[in-house]
Amino acid sequence: MNNLTLLANRKKSTIKRLTKNSKIFKAIIHAIQEKKGENIISLDLRKIPEAVADFFIICEASNPTQLKAIADFVEEDVKKKCAEAAYKHEGRQAQQWILIDYVNIVVHIMLPEPRKFYKLEEMWSDAVITEHND
Repeated sequence: MNNLTLLANRKKSTIKRLTKNSKIFKAIIHAIQEKKGENIISLDLRKIPEAVADFFIICEASNPTQLKAIADFVEEDVKKKCAEAAYKHEGRQAQQWILIDYVNIVVHIMLPEPRKFYKLEEMWSDAVITEHND
């Protein structure tokens, strides 16, 4: 299933509004940095009515092994630090783009080529973009 279709088929939760200071947001960024994810950005989608989440966090992995390592560690670390399991994840078989859906935060871990091709930053150009590189 296409990752963008997956996102469109579920509704954003309005129960808990997140910020960049939220524990889960910080845990995700930290986990990506720990596994040396590159070009880490967050897109703040909270002011975009048609957005499927409050935030997208996007990063690159240099190869499929690192892609999987980042995804595994994000899920493991968020579960440990925040007691939150992912609502859904996609893309582990294709090993090009792994999406981890925490409902209000969606994590996109991508190889460079798919990231260039899908241009999520351009697709959501109304969002406020923050870089999270060390």
